[in-house]
Amino acid sequence: MRIIVTGGAGFIGSHIADAYVAAGHEVLVLDSLWEHGGGRRSNVPERAGFVHMDVRDEQVERIVREFKPEVVSHHAAQHSVAIGSRDPKYDADVNVRGLLNVLDACVRGGVKKVIFASSGATFGTPDHLPIDERTPQRPESPYGITKMVAEHYLRFYRSEHGLDFTALRYGNVYGPRQDPSGEAGVVSIFIGRFIKHEGVRIDWDGEQTRDYVYVKDVAEANLAALERGSAGCYCIGTGVRTSVNAIYHALVEICGFEAPITAGPKRAGDARDAQFNPELAARELDWTPQTNLLDGMRRTYAYFAEQNPATAKSS
Repeated sequence: MRIIVTGGAGFIGSHIADAYVAAGHEVLVLDSLWEHGGGRRSNVPERAGFVHMDVRDEQVERIVREFKPEVVSHHAAQHSVAIGSRDPKYDADVNVRGLLNVLDACVRGGVKKVIFASSGATFGTPDHLPIDERTPQRPESPYGITKMVAEHYLRFYRSEHGLDFTALRYGNVYGPRQDPSGEAGVVSIFIGRFIKHEGVRIDWDGEQTRDYVYVKDVAEANLAALERGSAGCYCIGTGVRTSVNAIYHALVEICGFEAPITAGPKRAGDARDAQFNPELAARELDWTPQTNLLDGMRRTYAYFAEQNPATAKSS
């Protein structure tokens, strides 16, 4: 199968590109290498093609027509809740206008299906946990709003143009290649600080919880969605919620360093709790998460320690 992965040089997208290549598919990565997005040319699999391009570029249609993919995995995005809250116009420009540009290119280029990186941020703070596909979507951040709007556009393009889709509403994805200097991804940010023996900042009271899902499990969900999940939206999480404070204490256990803590305020757009029920994904995608949080954090720490051997400390 021929597949384009937008954002395929980034953290999540590159692992998806890896999984597609390993499964024998022909992959083309399209990525802008935006400095705040974590995209790096070195993340692209050797056996994948690469085009340096923004998803808002009108030339996306030419790329789609030339490569003739059957599937486009759309993972290019402005992914930071903090950046989106500071600059909602930019967030919408990338996450909505960029999506529409890709969808138009898919329709004109004869693409059969789009796999879309949606988000648990579309739900906001739910009335009940765990969150499932029937939970009302009440996003509390511009980022969550644009991801919810994108799902509606996917439904429109399917009904109007016959372009199929599967949307995957991710929990908090973590793992190797996540940017430790960015504004999103507490696991990688904390690991980056722990490795350098620096302090960490814990916003709010640290008891806010998230459902942390390992990036290679997310890649497997994207592999499953190639053949399954027509016109479906799925919660991709573990069913376990973990506080920021618990992440901190787990890293103390993993690396044997007790990083100094600075308290910070609640971030704009942050929801209090999140926990996802992945049962629908298990039934319809035949996907279940395979990696528990402590094991995933150990693998992630080992990856970053290998990148910083001079400063890494392990217990």
